[in-house]
Amino acid sequence: MKKGIFLTFFLFLVFTTTELKASELVSINFQQINEISKVELLFDNDNVEGNMFHVQEDKQIILDVENVKAAERVMRGLDTSEFPGAIVFIKGYRRENGIRLAVQLRDNVRSVLKREPNRLVIEVENRFGVFSETQMQRTETFDDRIALERDEERGRVHVPKSDSIEDILENLTKSGRKRYVGKRISLNVRNVEIEDILRMISDASGFNIILTQEISSLPQLSLNVTNIPWDQALDTILSLNRLVARKNGAILMITTLEQATEDQRLEVAAKEAAVREEPLVTRVFPLSFTTTENMSTILEEYLTPDRGRISQDQRTNSLIVRDVPDTIEKMRRIIDVLDTQTPQVLIEAKIVEVTEEYSKEIGLRSGVQFGYDPITSMSEGVDVGPGFSFSSAPVAENAAFFGLNVTRFGRLADLSFNLQLLETESKGKIIASPKVVTENKKQATISATDTRFFRVSETTEQTTSVDIVDVEAELTLEVTPQVTNDGSISLEISIRKEQFGAQQNPFLPPPQQGRTVDTSVLVDNGSTIVIGGVYQYETRESVAGVPFLKNIPVLGWLFRTPYNPSVSKTEMIVFITPRIINQEEASLLSQR
Repeated sequence: MKKGIFLTFFLFLVFTTTELKASELVSINFQQINEISKVELLFDNDNVEGNMFHVQEDKQIILDVENVKAAERVMRGLDTSEFPGAIVFIKGYRRENGIRLAVQLRDNVRSVLKREPNRLVIEVENRFGVFSETQMQRTETFDDRIALERDEERGRVHVPKSDSIEDILENLTKSGRKRYVGKRISLNVRNVEIEDILRMISDASGFNIILTQEISSLPQLSLNVTNIPWDQALDTILSLNRLVARKNGAILMITTLEQATEDQRLEVAAKEAAVREEPLVTRVFPLSFTTTENMSTILEEYLTPDRGRISQDQRTNSLIVRDVPDTIEKMRRIIDVLDTQTPQVLIEAKIVEVTEEYSKEIGLRSGVQFGYDPITSMSEGVDVGPGFSFSSAPVAENAAFFGLNVTRFGRLADLSFNLQLLETESKGKIIASPKVVTENKKQATISATDTRFFRVSETTEQTTSVDIVDVEAELTLEVTPQVTNDGSISLEISIRKEQFGAQQNPFLPPPQQGRTVDTSVLVDNGSTIVIGGVYQYETRESVAGVPFLKNIPVLGWLFRTPYNPSVSKTEMIVFITPRIINQEEASLLSQR
């Protein structure tokens, strides 16, 4: 019983964790293929659902996606007004538990939301009737109703806001699957004009209808439907005859697809003619941070063809633009976004080098020395006064720390030995901290040089000359930063550190050591990262003596050199800390 409860609780936790895990919006993409414009939302997983609806008054398509998060850089607006399609602007917004995508249209056209693996795709027709050929109406069975209700919950079915005439007619103008809520009617006609059938539906439903002359030329229609919503009957007739409907309050204007396309073409032509006749205005844009050459190259793509013009004033670093007001306003927004300070990056490097050396020497320096006199009588000239020597001077080569000398002891003469008891320990720490400030994507170099001098003698047959020669050791930092859109910093780094060792001979150059690091890293603003390090460990021990005899315990010290192990450790670590020093001025704080 306990195992069953535990398993149930575990499955509940797994299910809850999976449900609460928010998806992430990776990117928003736009493309136009023939007569269809597509807006693609790419996610990091397939656990996303969207609800799309139209705002006819604002000519907008709104898509809400719940339980989704997105970075600010992904939600930036896309200006698609240069494309000839129906979409002119795309902008994402964050909500309390998801995101909202607003698609601005040139005119109210139909659209459909498709769900694909890891993405949602909004397809919008660029002219009336593009989707009509693929629309199909079918009899609603029980399974169809269940599927329709499920899709309705997921936002895949267009549902009228209410059962009023205006909301039902607005729902009819949308493309895709729809929920029909109108009053049920029955129609049984044979070989009747389409305009007469449309008027029957209008009279039965209570809305006004306006038909164009082209509808009267359509072939007669036979229809036998029983007990279906009037909006479903109307939508079926529109689809079968390739008709296009436009709503204006409680009035429905119906025309053929060909006429709607021609009207759309004439409307576009009229707008283009209005643009050609629109008066030109002149605006001066002073630039603060960018150059007129760079900004002029960007803005030239947005000029009105054959009418717009850009002039540059190098003295005041300003652009003079002459174009229509809409283009001028568009350029103003572009300049406001792009004419900002270039990010300034402070790069601080710390090169820490630690050395540690330890050595000791224990043993007899020259063994035990003594003489034996078998002739001299022990009672004659006996000198048993031993002599001792003790030294506390700094350690030097061949220095004896403790010694004992006995002039004579019985028949032993000149007894002496030197016991070496030396221990050496040294530690060192070197820190180099070069700093440099540079602009985004500009290489910076800082270096420091240490110069040492030594003498070189040159002897000829007659004279000997002495010259002074210099040797240099450099510390060099070369770095190229690039600030990313999310505020991180990408670094191309090259560090070289040279240093001198102890000079043993004034006539020879001092020994040199070099360390080099070349790498590329991505670092968060203000963070410190270790980009490299070198660790060296060295241990030595050398013993010389009489074979076999030097290995005898205790007595072996008389036949070998002193025990002299030594240990050397060296470690070098390189730290890098980049920091943007003008985030607010460079408009980077709002992107994080």
